[in-house]
Parts: sequence; C-alpha cells; structure tokens
Amino acid sequence: MKCDELLGVMNEYLDGETRSVLCKELQQHLADCHSCRLVIDNIRQTITLYRAGEKMSLPSGLHERLCAIMRERWTAKFHIEPKGNQK
Repeated sequence: MKCDELLGVMNEYLDGETRSVLCKELQQHLADCHSCRLVIDNIRQTITLYRAGEKMSLPSGLHERLCAIMRERWTAKFHIEPKGNQK
C-alpha cells in the first residue's frame, strides 16, 4: 500500500469501517511509514479533543487577528469593498 492509497481510505480506517484484509494492509503500512503514522495520530488526537468538548481559550489578541485575516481574505476573494469605502 502506498501513502496516497492510505490517505484515500483513512476516514474509513479511523471509523473502524474497513474490511479486515484492508485493515491489515493499512496497519502494515503504518508500521513502516512514519509520515502516515503521524497523520493518523494527529487526526486521532484531534477527534479525541473534539469529542472531549473542552473549550480552550485563545491567547490574547489571537481571535481578533484571525478574524481580521479571514475578513481580508474573504474581501479579496469576493472583491468586496470594505465598509466605509463603498460608493
């Protein structure tokens, strides 16, 4: 199994919905491929954190910076004039 093949069935693997033969191939690939193991581990950790439902505070000012960046990109993507500059 190649990395791109693993990534193609990764969701099913993480949900436990793969056939046993495919599961063995995935596990063998993960045993030999550090990069794919990292991807799977990160996704598992993300799912665990999400399911725990604990709110985490962002560092001071980060929320505002993220909102500003998203606003800028949205404006650029959809060619929207910023408020106050509309004619």
